[in-house]
Amino acid sequence: MSKKPPSHSSSSHPPAPPPGSERSKAPIIISAVVVLAVAVGAFALLRPGSSATETSVAAAAGETAPPEIALKPHSQASFPPLPWPEYTPPRSRAVISDVYKFAADHPEVLSYVPCFCGCERGGHKGNEDCFVKQRDAKGDVVAWEDHGMECAICIDVGHEAMRLHASGASVKEIRAAVEKKFGVNAVAHTPTPMPHEH
Repeated sequence: MSKKPPSHSSSSHPPAPPPGSERSKAPIIISAVVVLAVAVGAFALLRPGSSATETSVAAAAGETAPPEIALKPHSQASFPPLPWPEYTPPRSRAVISDVYKFAADHPEVLSYVPCFCGCERGGHKGNEDCFVKQRDAKGDVVAWEDHGMECAICIDVGHEAMRLHASGASVKEIRAAVEKKFGVNAVAHTPTPMPHEH
């Protein structure tokens, strides 16, 4: 008695796709991914008040970048208490107080003045970061950076900028003078943007 070969129903083996059909989907998928990446990049670059670097760093950390506060003179009625150290600071309390207040009142100056003490390793972008840790949405200082209390270079840079500002120097002139005075022997400085003055 001869055995019949097992019968194969059409449901057990789906028909083979026509040659090249799988390959034809790949360019469509790649194109969709590229379009999506371009759209996300364009949104990040065109969003007001943010830079590509801020956006990518914030995205990598899973955070949204804080709104940029306008860099213009700003005065506030009262300040948080200064974070005086237990030891004697490198400059007088009067000088340090004046520089902290100047940093609070004039982000349009110190945001464009570099620091030369090595604080860029701590994320500082300019001399303002040596004194101001956080501002609220109105631009008021809500937290001080205590690094400026203990660093003579930070204080001296801020004090020189304050003196030049009082003399009527422009932000570009202040930056140039500070770089000439403090940058000569400095090994590094903060990645401070240039002022946009006409």
